[in-house]
This record gives sequence, C-alpha cells and structure tokens, in this order.
Amino acid sequence: MSLDRNQLIGKTAILLLLQDNYKIPESLQKRGWKYCKGKVGSMDTQTVIAAVETAAKKQKLIQPNLYREYHAIYHAIIEALNGVTRGNNLIGTVLRTVGLQFAVVRGNPYKNGEEGDWIAVAFYGTIGAPVKGLEHESIGLGINHI
Repeated sequence: MSLDRNQLIGKTAILLLLQDNYKIPESLQKRGWKYCKGKVGSMDTQTVIAAVETAAKKQKLIQPNLYREYHAIYHAIIEALNGVTRGNNLIGTVLRTVGLQFAVVRGNPYKNGEEGDWIAVAFYGTIGAPVKGLEHESIGLGINHI
C-alpha cells in the first residue's frame, strides 16, 4: 500500500485548479482518472457544497445513488472548506462571503489498483466581509477514499 509519487491526487487537483496551461487532462485520461472544474460564490456554505456535488454528478465523477460515493465527496468538500475558512466552516452566519474556483479529481493514487478510487476537492479564491475589496485569498484541499 504505497502511493505512486507520480500520480498524487491532491497535487493533481491543485495544479488543475491553479494552472490554466497545465497539461493535466491528457495525463488524467491515460490514468483513467475523471475530473471537473467550476466556480461558486456565496454567503451560504450549503450553496458551496451543492455546487461541487452538482458538478461532480453532472460529470459522472460520483454516482449519487451510491451512498459511499456521495459520502466521500461530501467529506472531501468539508475538508477543503476547512482550509478556506481556517477551520470554521461558517460563512454567511458570521458575515463572510466566498468567491471560489474548484476542481474535483477522482482516481487511484496507489501503485496497487486494488486500493480503489479516492476523490480530491480543491478550492482557490477569496473570502472576507461581504464588501468588495475587503476579501483575501484562500485555498483548501480535501481528500477522501471512496
């Protein structure tokens, strides 16, 4: 049970998110990995979660009728939001708003194929008071097994 250092799922999600010219889609296809990207802005944590889950469902990264897959992406999203919000996933209730880009990657980062798939969610964007210009950058990453 060792990670394949040439295919780290969290690093892949972050690079996919941050680098417009990163040649990741080709390498993902070779590995049989799936991915999607999107944007969300809100003062509501539920809206952020729903945006990522919806994108993952539409791109067939998860099967919503399988609880383990829905559960895995939910926990990856919450973990990534923890990074963005510095450990307190409240947004609007404490007068904060986010403007985020996200990337979701699904694949097996292990040398042994029997380890199964994992899912990574990466966020990058801004968080701050709901006043234009009073926000700052933030990033978060969440990884969970399926």
